[in-house]
Amino acid sequence: MRKHCARGGTRTAAGTMKIAQPKAKLAATGQGWVEDFSDAAVKSIGALEILAALGLILPAVLGIATVLVPAAAAGLVLLMVGAAITHGRRHETPNVIINIVLGILAAGVAIARFGPSGL
Repeated sequence: MRKHCARGGTRTAAGTMKIAQPKAKLAATGQGWVEDFSDAAVKSIGALEILAALGLILPAVLGIATVLVPAAAAGLVLLMVGAAITHGRRHETPNVIINIVLGILAAGVAIARFGPSGL
């Protein structure tokens, strides 16, 4: 459960930052990828990251609707694939590596929870 919370916590922080800060400020802090997207798209990505984080954390903590954990993890995999493609197009290799690692971790959660023995 701690691993889910750690992954969820990083996504919550990243998503909140995308929702709370203007696009220009995000770009000024080194997130140049936001220039490729509209304000609404950046906010939507942030909202999806927060929802994925909540889907990883809350069911595990509360012990209810645990089917949301693998669904949230699968959604996070899709977000990380999109992020890796975006950063790859911008030749931002360090960010691509981070996205791949986070995607693999999320895929591990999804597989473990969707699998026949479903943790």
